[in-house]
Amino acid sequence: MTGTEPTLTYVYAVAARTPGLGEVLARLTGVAATPLTLLAAPGSAEGAPAFAVSQVPAADWNATALKTRFEDITWLEQTARAHHQVVEALAARTTVLPLRLATLYEDPDRALTALREQYDQFTDRLALLTGHTEYGIKAYITADTDSDPPVPGAVPAVSPGKAYLRARKAQQQAHEEHHQAAARAARQLSATAAPYAAAYVRHPTQSGPLARDQGGENILNDAYLIPDEHADAFRAGIEEAAAALTGVRIEITGPWAPYSFATPPARPAETGTDDPGTPT
Repeated sequence: MTGTEPTLTYVYAVAARTPGLGEVLARLTGVAATPLTLLAAPGSAEGAPAFAVSQVPAADWNATALKTRFEDITWLEQTARAHHQVVEALAARTTVLPLRLATLYEDPDRALTALREQYDQFTDRLALLTGHTEYGIKAYITADTDSDPPVPGAVPAVSPGKAYLRARKAQQQAHEEHHQAAARAARQLSATAAPYAAAYVRHPTQSGPLARDQGGENILNDAYLIPDEHADAFRAGIEEAAAALTGVRIEITGPWAPYSFATPPARPAETGTDDPGTPT
């Protein structure tokens, strides 16, 4: 990227300023291998909100370019990974509010204006999230409830057709009962997690190839904001509850930066790039 090439300001996250945070960013690279800097209001104090930013080529990141790029799975994975690595590096040093992939402004001045406009909101949210970490609980049905239909004639003394229908009805009833048991298990896990959590978000359950790759039907996909001093007890409680369940596999994910609990990103300036991204 040449010094004269038009750029846009890419914002990764809101971060609470801490000593040395700018130096940490200087050692990292962001999307498209761009260098990172900390953008803060002049004279802002330690702990005040700041933006982690990099300058990206406008030709590759304007609204028209992104419509094509977001259909490129390879590019999307690489970009999301680079974005996530910046957020995680920040989260290791300070409290962060991760922003959406491809949150863009025309230039640093526009980004700084947005930071100032939402300064109080960001300050309050950072204070709430300080000392907290996000964890996820996913639950999957593991029993085989979708086996092949029974062979006609398996039930004696009736016609093959009736035998098939009876067996099929019994199979469907077992499937429904298993789902009901799984739903009760999900409620039990939620109740176990609740005393440890400052907040939680119920995400839509996963479906399609991603869920099938996990070896079962996803019936729970929750995110919990856990005070750091309760993290071990939270994990132990969920693992104990999961051990008592049958037909359900539990996955605890995290620790993560608080993606599910950050405020929505600031609305980008009128560059034609507003809301081009998807949540990270």
